[in-house]
Amino acid sequence: MSNEIRPFRIDIPQADIDDLNDRLARTRWGAPPPGDGWDGGVPAAFMKELAEYWRTGFDWRVQEARFNGFPQFVTEIDGYDVHFLHVRSDDPDALPVLLVHGWPNSFAEFADLIRPLTERGFHVVVPSTPGVGFSAAPRERTGWDASRVARMWAELMRRLGYDRYGVEGGDFGAYVAPEVAKAAPDAVVGVYVISGLGFPTEQDVPDMLPEEKEQYDLMQQWAGAEVLDHHHVNRIAPRTFAYGWDDSPVAALAWMTHKFNDFATGAFDAVDRDLFLANVALYWFTRSFGTASWPYRAQGGTMTWPEGQKNVPSGTYSGPPGIRRLAERTNEIVHWGEGNPGTHHFVAMEEPTAVAADMKLFFDKVR
Repeated sequence: MSNEIRPFRIDIPQADIDDLNDRLARTRWGAPPPGDGWDGGVPAAFMKELAEYWRTGFDWRVQEARFNGFPQFVTEIDGYDVHFLHVRSDDPDALPVLLVHGWPNSFAEFADLIRPLTERGFHVVVPSTPGVGFSAAPRERTGWDASRVARMWAELMRRLGYDRYGVEGGDFGAYVAPEVAKAAPDAVVGVYVISGLGFPTEQDVPDMLPEEKEQYDLMQQWAGAEVLDHHHVNRIAPRTFAYGWDDSPVAALAWMTHKFNDFATGAFDAVDRDLFLANVALYWFTRSFGTASWPYRAQGGTMTWPEGQKNVPSGTYSGPPGIRRLAERTNEIVHWGEGNPGTHHFVAMEEPTAVAADMKLFFDKVR
């Protein structure tokens, strides 16, 4: 295995951009079911307008230049090329922090968060999960659980020369970030989770206080039968759906749009449309829609909430709908966010300044 760290720059061939626009222009629109609300999927009028904007209003080259403004690199870990951003602060006492993106997201999730963090005294490392974007796709069918990804990220931080650092994660990152602390407990100073600790289960209901039961009911509504279960799709049939996602940009866009709206009603009032489309385009150009599902296959048949860890202190940006009393069973909670601004599951895309400020509060407690 080579420890070489190679500079990387995004340069999507113009032919790929032209092909995307041609496919969008030739979309074969069917007749939608009656009604045009979100309860039957992405509304037709919304979908057509967004697809047309992707073709005629969105400028990939602008986003590419923006991403290339961050220093990017590739290195081989565990037999796989891993792509990552490494942005250093001017602060001589800066604390390195590893940001772990979620699904269906990429390093684009943190595009607006990186600078506020470096300005607050953090060196920032953002790796791309294997199978997402410019990181190599898994070759094995099994074994790609959060702990394996975490061990790769611990090795990445060691290779960068960081023997003391913090870790942040949300969504899939909420599973990976605690595992990094387990893999490198002497190096990680703290784990910061956007949301995802202390989530109640049915077994906790009998002992719940009334306000805790309200949080549980909210979770049941969010994860109920009316929500398209991406955990199930990604575990059971990612290959089947990936044929459509990798061939039709509108099929891929509809999937991403549906999930971002599931993660927060009114998602496109919260998340910048161009940043959302930049993330979709990254998946499209790198054919990541199917390969990004591998960590979900590794979870097995039943979806479980992240439990966290007790190796190092933990903090959250948003405690609810998690319950602190439950989180403290498996975590040393020293920072429990309540009332922080933001409505979207990917809050770093919506409120990057607030997230950076809250991360500073947490890591100042544990560094």
